[in-house]
Amino acid sequence: MSDLPKHVHFHEEGPREGFQIERGGFSLADRAALVDALSETGLEEIQVTSFVSPKAVPQMADAEALFAAIRRKPGVRYDAVWLNERGYDRARACPGVDIGGRIALYASDAFALRNNNCTAAVMRERVNAWLDRYEADGVPIERALVMAAFGCNFEGEIPPERAVGELVWAYRVCRDRGLALPRLYLADTMGWANPQAIRRAVGLLRDALPEAEIGLHLHDTRGLGAANVLAALEMGISHFDSAVAGLGGCPFAGHGDSRGAGNICTEDMVFLCHEMGIGTGIDLEALVEAARLAERIIGRPLAGRLMHAGTLAAYRGRRAAA
Repeated sequence: MSDLPKHVHFHEEGPREGFQIERGGFSLADRAALVDALSETGLEEIQVTSFVSPKAVPQMADAEALFAAIRRKPGVRYDAVWLNERGYDRARACPGVDIGGRIALYASDAFALRNNNCTAAVMRERVNAWLDRYEADGVPIERALVMAAFGCNFEGEIPPERAVGELVWAYRVCRDRGLALPRLYLADTMGWANPQAIRRAVGLLRDALPEAEIGLHLHDTRGLGAANVLAALEMGISHFDSAVAGLGGCPFAGHGDSRGAGNICTEDMVFLCHEMGIGTGIDLEALVEAARLAERIIGRPLAGRLMHAGTLAAYRGRRAAA
């Protein structure tokens, strides 16, 4: 337990990854209100939307309008996702988007074809062109992320060496060009990870690149999200992607009609950290209220636990008063 981090950073993805998988439309005002509520919790990064094809993901068709509707809070970074140059150009042209360069890679050809309409090898081939573009535009590289790092619903088991190899390759490409790559993310896109797999993949990546900082993008699809976060915390991992109220999921991940748990739930994982004495800089009560707002907007019970059970603050207050 001596490797526990002192502070954990959560990159909130609920407004983007949460709403992209939900059927039907949700009002611009409601989605902007959720982003604004999240802005008041102490979260430092919020992923607002995706600049992607409205035919493929109609829920994200009004990306520019959503950015225009939110109230930006100083000190909060508001980012977005794109999958190709057209989406990148839209994001750069949209006022209010905090642009950071990303390298997207796949450990699964089958998922790459569904999600990006190309193979994992072709995604690799495109990296240098993206790096050229980022350099030309003066955009710093933020992260490299390998999707389906622990398993794939279409391809099955993914050897950890394959996912780690993709990130090691990206890191070395950037290094050879004199570019910093601040963080390497292993993404459990389809909920295949378990604590042992987390330890093995993180260990392999650390052995290959001891100087690199590692982050995790985890899903709670099969109920192991919190266990996987705990395993990562015990290895000193301090950067996680998460989604308020447990929203989220990839529409191309092959979960059928399931609308169960999505990404690891931000407020539940913040609670876990606080209970273990790990700082986050987040106002947990405000975050729980944002989760309840998300549930009201979606209109059905969501997967987060803390927003239904409440924090322990009130109970501890009663004991102290007694």
